[in-house]
Amino acid sequence: MPVTRLDVRTDDGTMEVHLHSAGPVPPARAVIFFPDAGGVRPLMHDMAARLATSSFLVAMPNVFYRSGVFEPFNLATVFTDPDERARLGAVNALAPPAAVMSDVAALLDALADQPGVDAERVGSVGYCRGGLMSFTLAGAHPDRIAAAASIHGGGIATDDPASPHRQARNIRARLYFGVADNDPHCTPENQKLLAAALDAAGAAYQLELYPGAGHGFAVPDNPTYDEAASEQHWQRITALFTEALPAPA
Repeated sequence: MPVTRLDVRTDDGTMEVHLHSAGPVPPARAVIFFPDAGGVRPLMHDMAARLATSSFLVAMPNVFYRSGVFEPFNLATVFTDPDERARLGAVNALAPPAAVMSDVAALLDALADQPGVDAERVGSVGYCRGGLMSFTLAGAHPDRIAAAASIHGGGIATDDPASPHRQARNIRARLYFGVADNDPHCTPENQKLLAAALDAAGAAYQLELYPGAGHGFAVPDNPTYDEAASEQHWQRITALFTEALPAPA
């Protein structure tokens, strides 16, 4: 499956973006794909490629480019190894949501320069911390994001003044939240806060609880991977983008 690299100039340097498509001619419908806290790695390329088979141009940015080249993380052990967890935290700290939103503004402009790509109605999906970025993007660029999915996203509705649920009134996108049961990063209290904000804003959204699934259920190299739950999330996001990003006539 064709994969091309697009170098996007940002305020802080150059962010590499990997463009996945199912054929030599990129589809018009574009989806920005945010990896989890582990960043871009072969597994994430596999997931982006799978989404691309549904006739989408999938743009996967390396939002951790400010950290330079770093050793890949082992998602099976990173959270139980204090040194590796600290290293993961340091990498993620250099990609706060505000900086990533600025980066993605440049990416959206770059997508507009791609022949045939509709950069005015774009989708986004993200996992774990990427889910936070996907939801934040819907509020940061409401004029260009038509659909956004957050899969076991953390920090999506909190007491933080910068929590993305506070931008609910700006959002025009259709939203999907795939929430893990017993997820400490998206508790029932967080879910109520999110739903209240979205309901008050009249947002079009679906918040779906995955019973028995743990945080990270959709990503195969995560120790909490749940194949049945993951397959369900694939059905949901494919339907979301197919409906919200109609193919050109």
